[in-house]
Amino acid sequence: MKKKFLIFSLLSLAVLNVNLFSQEVPQPVNNKGIYEFLDELAGEHIITINSTIKPYSRLFISKALKLAEEKKDQLNPRQQKELSFYLMDFGKELNAGKDWNRRKDLFYYKDSLFALTINPILGGEIFTNSSGKATYIRNGAEARGYVKNWGFYASLRDNHEKPLLGLPQYLTQRVDGHIKGTSDFSEMIGGVTYSWKWGSAGLVKDNLQWGDNYDGANIFGGNNPSFVQLRLHISPVKWFDFNYFHGWLNSMVVDSANSYWVTNSYGTNYREVYHKKFIAANMFTFTPFKYLNVSAGNSIVYSDQNVNPAYLVPLFFYKSVDHSLTSGIDNMNSQMFFDISSRQIRNLHLYATMFIDELSVSRFTMKDEWNFFSYKAGFRLSDLPVSNLSFTTEFTYTYPLTFQHYVPTLTFQNAGYNLGYYLRDNSREWYIAFDYRPVRTLDVNLYFVDAIRGPDYTELGTNRVGNPPLASVQWHNTVYGIKAACQVINDLYTWFSFSSGNIRGDARWSPEYFFGKKNTVNLGVTFGF
Repeated sequence: MKKKFLIFSLLSLAVLNVNLFSQEVPQPVNNKGIYEFLDELAGEHIITINSTIKPYSRLFISKALKLAEEKKDQLNPRQQKELSFYLMDFGKELNAGKDWNRRKDLFYYKDSLFALTINPILGGEIFTNSSGKATYIRNGAEARGYVKNWGFYASLRDNHEKPLLGLPQYLTQRVDGHIKGTSDFSEMIGGVTYSWKWGSAGLVKDNLQWGDNYDGANIFGGNNPSFVQLRLHISPVKWFDFNYFHGWLNSMVVDSANSYWVTNSYGTNYREVYHKKFIAANMFTFTPFKYLNVSAGNSIVYSDQNVNPAYLVPLFFYKSVDHSLTSGIDNMNSQMFFDISSRQIRNLHLYATMFIDELSVSRFTMKDEWNFFSYKAGFRLSDLPVSNLSFTTEFTYTYPLTFQHYVPTLTFQNAGYNLGYYLRDNSREWYIAFDYRPVRTLDVNLYFVDAIRGPDYTELGTNRVGNPPLASVQWHNTVYGIKAACQVINDLYTWFSFSSGNIRGDARWSPEYFFGKKNTVNLGVTFGF
């Protein structure tokens, strides 16, 4: 009884000390318009953001927009219109009444206790080049709501793509999900969150992206099917931000010991069961000076057991924990990562990230051995010399066997998709882009990508160390392109793009549709994500 009373008292204190109006639901990262706008405002010192960790919550976005509204006189005419446009949507998290300029929803309700928004998801795109025509259609619905400190959201999408352009083996940021022998696949994301004044926690099935970038994160890239996670976010002071999650992954590796035969009226079948697979990760972000964020964290992929309570402790350095739990036997798969983001110079964002899969200090002095690193560095310069124009350049280099593992159940993957950088290991990419935003929510993007990948040493059966990076080029993608995208009304995007690309090398790593020299036109429209 004493133990139950203590637990009840602690929970009561927690509830009584929370902000009853703190409610959080994440905003999808692929809704790029709002993320680009917040990045722009942060670059001009209108707001501050921690762009290392995405997605942002809708509550955070609404507060950032509200702060920008208080500094509206510092924005140019296009930015002022864009701010008003986004407040039509995200103002719902702040405005209690109905007498304000709100966007149109299929269904919307809000009172002092409860809020609910429901909208359809509908869209598609078409590609055309010398390979013929490729199509993609999505349809579904999404809903989100709040009850005091509780938030909940759900999004169901049926996807129809022909041919499939985002299979696990392809070096692309496009994702198809777990395909069951057809060109149709569905994706369900959603969850339940609980928030208080300085933090939030939730059980969700969703995507995430860790690492500053403008063309693909190299810590958690987000280019994988969503998975179930316990999330925790704490921000008790302005100079510290903490993020943690524990996830349930799909190993795609059959556990023969737990698989079995079943016999019924349809016949006899073998019931396959996958090995259990989990991941835990944390990230500590410090702000020693205004507009400078320094982040460090670690993660571990583990299997061959049920959920281990040690990895439910958010603050641990999991590699050290693993050494204790697996002392004398083969360890699990652990990683470390670092990120630094500086916007201290107005209109200039400098950033760098480092993903460490395996580190040995002795290898730094060896000529024929390399650590397992992936690093990214880049900058974005905005409004110089032309207002509403930005220039971005980004370089990413990944050493052999980074993101790889020799134990199939411990790979840095979910359902066969790499959790990290989309080019995987032994790769290099240059990304250069100009973005011009002449009017509200219109982005004209002129870009160049040069990406290469070397030998896949896991296939060659070589030793784990001593594999020279990019000893030869096995796959090479060079593409120039221009894309114009506009958000006509809230969440309704339309776009047109033309690209001239040349993919050569190992044909397995790219869709046949894009392989070779191809000039591709892409048209699309979508409502919702």
